[in-house]
Amino acid sequence: MPFRTTTTLQAWVDDFRALGYDNADMLRVIPQDNDDGDDAGLIAARLKSVSTTFFIAPGPELRSTEWAVTFEPREDAAPLAAGRVMALSGELATLSALCSFLQARSEAFLANV
Repeated sequence: MPFRTTTTLQAWVDDFRALGYDNADMLRVIPQDNDDGDDAGLIAARLKSVSTTFFIAPGPELRSTEWAVTFEPREDAAPLAAGRVMALSGELATLSALCSFLQARSEAFLANV
């Protein structure tokens, strides 16, 4: 899908950052490995409160506009004190807002195709 290119995703992440979310600086666009050789991308983020690897991508179905956060498994437990849990909740709220933002952008993109 054209809205999955690294160029488009970077523009959308830049637009999202411009909205002023506190944790939007944690976002970055990275190339996605695929068999088609397309210029596809994913959005990754480095959480400040916990070292968990994850990425944000649209659903796998053709023309899917729904975006999801995928948390990769951890080898070790990650106990967090109350303050870090609160910080994590703010970061997760930003990711939730980003998924909603990306879904709206994807729907608008497909409506104009």
